[in-house]
This record gives sequence, structure tokens and C-alpha cells, in this order.
Amino acid sequence: MRKLMKLVGVVVFLTVFVAGSAFAAGKGAVTYEKNVKNIISARCLLCHGSNSPTIDEFKKDEKGFESKLKGPRMDTYSNLMIFVNGSDTGAMMRRLDDGKNTKDGKPGNMYNRLGGTEDERVANLKVIKDWVGGWTLKRKKDIKADELNAIKALEK
Repeated sequence: MRKLMKLVGVVVFLTVFVAGSAFAAGKGAVTYEKNVKNIISARCLLCHGSNSPTIDEFKKDEKGFESKLKGPRMDTYSNLMIFVNGSDTGAMMRRLDDGKNTKDGKPGNMYNRLGGTEDERVANLKVIKDWVGGWTLKRKKDIKADELNAIKALEK
């Protein structure tokens, strides 16, 4: 009977330990609200803020909006997700990439906007990559299901 009680005690301890570890890991997850929103607000919303066009409006007059320094709206989680894991999956990653994932080594056209210094750009890109999870430069039509499933991009 003592052996059984000891075994039950060990099982209960391990269950609590594993559950606690899983909870702690979830608390440390990179999320839009905790980690990414401030970067987007500081570095992107001048051109992609609430006065910017929706993606559909932008596509109708890309050159016109670009001449006004306006890109598609990315001022909310749902607007940003269009470019992370939505109809334009991969677009944000292609534009923010540092070039380490390309054959020619060229960074995306918005990489320099991630910070005022290279150290700041590297740090901000790391946060965004950790948030996204399945970093891909592919266009939506070329992304496989397992690659889509690797994109985490948690809101909270």
C-alpha cells in the first residue's frame, strides 16, 4: 500500500510539474500584444497606420499610394495578419527579411525601417521572427499546409 501511495504521489508531482512548465512556457510566448505591437507602432504605422488604405484599396492604386508614402493598413492585429497568415501570407516576411534567407543576400525593402541602427533592426527582426514562428518568404500559393501550420503569430 505504501508503494502505491508513493507512486501516486510521484505521478501527482510530475503532473503538476509538467502542467506548471507548460503554463510558464505559454506565459513566455512572444505575442502581438506583448512584443510586436510596440515595434509595429514605432517603426511601421507612419506609412501603414489608420490613415492608410485597406489591402484591397491599396491594390487598386499601388503607385498612387506609394507616392503618398502610404502602404496597406497594418494598424491592428487582424490587418497585420493578412500579411502574415492570410490572403497575402509571406508578404510581411519578404519585406522585413534581413537577406539571410535569400539567394542574393538582399534584405527586404522594409528591413531598414525596423530600426535606426543595425543592432535595433536585428533585435526587432528577431522578435518578429519569434512571433511569426514559421518564417517564410514564399507567396501564399506556394506555401504548403505544414508551413502554414508553423506560423504561430499569437495575438495575446
